Amino acid sequence: MAEEKTLNGIDPGQLRGAVRAMKEDAQQGKLVLRASNKWIKGAHGQTTIKGFCHAGKEDTSRSKAFVLEADEPRALLGEDHGPNATEAALHALASCLNTTFIYHAVAQGVKVDELELELEGDLDLRGFLGISDEVKRGYKNIRVTFKVKADAPKEKIEQLCELAKRHSPVYDVVTPPTPVDVRLEIK
Repeated sequence: MAEEKTLNGIDPGQLRGAVRAMKEDAQQGKLVLRASNKWIKGAHGQTTIKGFCHAGKEDTSRSKAFVLEADEPRALLGEDHGPNATEAALHALASCLNTTFIYHAVAQGVKVDELELELEGDLDLRGFLGISDEVKRGYKNIRVTFKVKADAPKEKIEQLCELAKRHSPVYDVVTPPTPVDVRLEIK
């Protein structure tokens, strides 16, 4: 059996095939992602992620659910069972920018040796706690630093960074804000 060739851990042929399929049938690019969250105690909660819908069909390829813990650090009255939600948002943004960068690098034939992202975000808890309506509840600012080592000139790496920013779904969620519909079900 011939060894599969990958670039940055991704099969470029499979990526090209997926892109071609989505160009031919837009439905192939459509996803419905799901998460279910349950309050445990105090600031501690658990989010479970497993099933999703791809191209109008339920995907059953995941053999297990992912359980993500969330809490607040003790300094913020939690028990530190996991990152808080705003830290998890930084994780989601970093992960998405990382993946988007890598996929576009693969599409352009760029071998990446190292990719690290560092994120910092500024929050003011007075908004969250309702102390001031003039204070933004979410991040006032997020700073992202890409640290890249790749076999490409600086201009190409800058282009990949811009493509990551332009095409990252999570970046799009936070800039500009995505409408979120909230419903209530009383048990």
